[in-house]
Amino acid sequence: MKRFLTPLAAATLALAPGLFAADLGRPARFGALEVASADSARSQAAAWLKEAGKSDPATQARFDEIWKSDAPVLDKVSRTLELGDAAAAKLLAATRDTGTAAPTELPPLLKDAKSSFFKNNLALAYARLLCNRSVHEEALAVLNLTRPEQVVDPAAYLFHRALSEHALLDKNAAVGSINRLLDDVNGAPERYRTLAALMALDMHTWSEKDLDSIARKMRNVERRLDLSRGGPKTQKIQKEIVSRLDEMIKELENQCKSGNCNGGACPNGGSAPGGGANPSAPMPDSNIAKNGGTGVVDQAKLRKLVEQWGNLPPREQARALQDLTQGMSPRHREAIENYFRNLAVAQNRK
Repeated sequence: MKRFLTPLAAATLALAPGLFAADLGRPARFGALEVASADSARSQAAAWLKEAGKSDPATQARFDEIWKSDAPVLDKVSRTLELGDAAAAKLLAATRDTGTAAPTELPPLLKDAKSSFFKNNLALAYARLLCNRSVHEEALAVLNLTRPEQVVDPAAYLFHRALSEHALLDKNAAVGSINRLLDDVNGAPERYRTLAALMALDMHTWSEKDLDSIARKMRNVERRLDLSRGGPKTQKIQKEIVSRLDEMIKELENQCKSGNCNGGACPNGGSAPGGGANPSAPMPDSNIAKNGGTGVVDQAKLRKLVEQWGNLPPREQARALQDLTQGMSPRHREAIENYFRNLAVAQNRK
């Protein structure tokens, strides 16, 4: 069956040449996976429900209601698992409740399940809910318990896997999952295909050394803080952010020292004689006074500020942020200000 992308998805793929062809050397297997039909999934779900000893008339009536609905196949299977297993119902209900703490380990229910139909499809339903709450580390751990060939909706499996890999900045893995979704799955919903193509385009622009790479890591830190995960892993990412900011600051300072400042955007705010873009001397004291500071970033202060940010009162946060970013280019200043302000929001939510 020939499949077509929406105009948006097609245009997105056209803007990212070579991204999908570079799928880690994996040959395309067009149509190797298929979303289960409602009839096929219902037969599997009914067989499992019978094996679980839930064949009483009341349960069967509720089962029939579930499968008469217009819900997607995965939703119907998920509801069937909840109908037939109280522990599964409790697990999924707790995961839907955003007021509960995000899980940090695999549920024993998934480790010990004997039925492959139950284990594989519960894992997918659970991982999808984790993705919806941005709990991407555990979502991937759960998806690793199964494979797209073993679930009723391989498109949902690959999409949510790609979503978590993209959020965790694992570009190679995310590209592989997106390729499989676009190449291998018959009947994948257009919303999955379009969003996957947009993720691919986003990753096509990624670079390890640009300011956007810092912003991506900042967003990951904010996500982890929102989940109350301020431990060693988050601290490691924060150190990477500070280290890269240090490097960028040094690069800007070196450019100014060598006379290669960009329009006065370097940390010392210098400008070339005669109004040019290349400074040959530090900013005059009179101009420094106008800008309210020296314009030189103290790298030790930057590290200390990241570590102590949550303990500072709002007035000191604002003053420290202003002192830290004076003399920086607008783009650098905006990224750093947004990072610290989002840190404050995340701290207040904890």
